[in-house]
Amino acid sequence: MSVLQEYKCPCCGGAVEFDTGVQKLKCPYCDSEFDIAAMEAEQQAIDNFKESEMKWDTAAGAEWLTGETEGLRVYVCESCGGEVVADETTGATSCPFCGNPVVMKGHFSGDLKPDCVIPFKFDKKAAKEALKKHYLGKRLLPKVFKDQNHIEEIKGVYVPFWLFDTDANAQIKYEATRLRTWSTGSYDYTETSFYSVLRGGNIGFSNVPVDGSTKMADELMESIEPFDIADAVPFNGAYLAGYLADKYDVDAEESITRANERIKRSTEDEFAKTVDGGYTTVVPKMSNIDLNNGSAKYALYPVWILNTDWKGKKYTFAMNGQTGKFVGDLPLDKGAYKRWLFGLTGLIGAASFAVSYLLWLL
Repeated sequence: MSVLQEYKCPCCGGAVEFDTGVQKLKCPYCDSEFDIAAMEAEQQAIDNFKESEMKWDTAAGAEWLTGETEGLRVYVCESCGGEVVADETTGATSCPFCGNPVVMKGHFSGDLKPDCVIPFKFDKKAAKEALKKHYLGKRLLPKVFKDQNHIEEIKGVYVPFWLFDTDANAQIKYEATRLRTWSTGSYDYTETSFYSVLRGGNIGFSNVPVDGSTKMADELMESIEPFDIADAVPFNGAYLAGYLADKYDVDAEESITRANERIKRSTEDEFAKTVDGGYTTVVPKMSNIDLNNGSAKYALYPVWILNTDWKGKKYTFAMNGQTGKFVGDLPLDKGAYKRWLFGLTGLIGAASFAVSYLLWLL
């Protein structure tokens, strides 16, 4: 007994039927027509897609050698639970994540030793100037954010990152559209043509970063990228002098999901750039991405951080300690905004009155 092949319309998903009049497959729902050979090729391509295989060797970092952790201390914040590592010369300090005082927990031990570190290139003075510049022209900024005391709370922190290397072999199917518009008489017409586009090939990735701290928002860390790995050097405890190092609480294995998301998105974007033909839209519909030779490294990246609370909401500012890129959201002082809006309304009203008066005179 043979099984009839059912084809779905690529445009609307409805079941297509053979139309004797045009000798093609036709969708009864959107009236799209398809050549039988093209539809068979489309179905064959779909059948060839399989689940992506994304496997990694996550043996990142190394064991600490005897004596390497002797001068390191662990500090813990009893408010947010954050733990940071500093050298033994660091005295009382505040938590870089919530601003509350931290207390020394004891000698540092355990965890993995970073494979490499990118040293700070911008000092605290540069971070202060970047924050001041970020405030410039913000007339509706709450007074608490203009307080110079907050500038002193900027902390230089080495943030833990897992860096992923891999080769990707990908097969991606895109749905593309091309629009054509024209007018006849008093009517405007739009014709939408749908295309199935297949792409396949290999692409390599090096040092795809995923931060290993739950206390640092992924979006915030991605916003201060990129870091130039060419400046990385083998880790040495001396680089921690005068700075803090966040202890990772997300290991390499747990970071794989995030790495896969970034690699999948980047692969689809890069392959989409090869889809020419003047399409109006190009959207990935199916993708199969197999990873080979996947490995990970453990690195520390330099970041200047300031956390401030305003009316129950936390605001975090961050600066890339290597490139100087500065990011951070600012709150709105609603009282100042109302005064500004009232003044603006008054100016508009006065201007309207003046124009009306001039028109009356004329």
